Amino acid sequence: MRRYLLILFSSISFACLAQNENETPVEGEITATVINAQTSFPMESVHVINLNKVVGTITDQKGKFTIPAAVNDTLYMSFLGFKSQKVRVTNDMFKFENTEIALTELAYALEEVIVRPYQLTGYLEIDVKNLPINNAYQYSISGLPKSYEGGNKNPSAVTKVLGAILNPADLLRNLFGKRPRQMRKLRQMKEDEDIRNLLASKFDRETLTELLQLEKVDIEDILNNCNYSRSFINTANDLQILDAISSCYEEYKVLNRR
Repeated sequence: MRRYLLILFSSISFACLAQNENETPVEGEITATVINAQTSFPMESVHVINLNKVVGTITDQKGKFTIPAAVNDTLYMSFLGFKSQKVRVTNDMFKFENTEIALTELAYALEEVIVRPYQLTGYLEIDVKNLPINNAYQYSISGLPKSYEGGNKNPSAVTKVLGAILNPADLLRNLFGKRPRQMRKLRQMKEDEDIRNLLASKFDRETLTELLQLEKVDIEDILNNCNYSRSFINTANDLQILDAISSCYEEYKVLNRR
């Protein structure tokens, strides 16, 4: 009986040891390959971002990438002309390095493009008068370190600027106080070179909304209330938008400490 119990305990211990050796890590680095869904060819220079850890990388010539991740993290992949893809990290990705992720090419319906919307003569003195004027006025207030963009010239523009200055803490608290988790990601996003390079080439706010877990309308609301002009909001790339939100958030933190 004693010998039987010894054999039984030894078997259980061996089984547990084997299970621990084969156990998949729940956090570390994963390696996978991004391919074209139509051709199955590997895709180079695809941007891959871990939305949870806020780190990024790009695929190499063979379509492979390696990125820090944990089980249930979400990877966001984007490439110009292809539909962006979100993938949940699973245990299998740690076990095997032959995981393939397919991106689907987008079909664009190109609209007619007017190459010369303005009749230019080639004479600077005449052409300057024919070009449209940017009405994004800036207001500089003595004693403040920077100017404020008031948007189009209308009575509410100055009112908005003065309102932000006279009661800045309340205004910014309404903007950022309800979004502490999203705003904490701003610094991480700015420090990752791959993410910055990606945002510098994007103008659709799609990656920003995924990283910050905000809607486009929320981003516009933040920028509007931080006194950025409509022309800046419409034409800036995603990196410039990130820097603008971050700058406004830093002001909020200073005012909130006071």
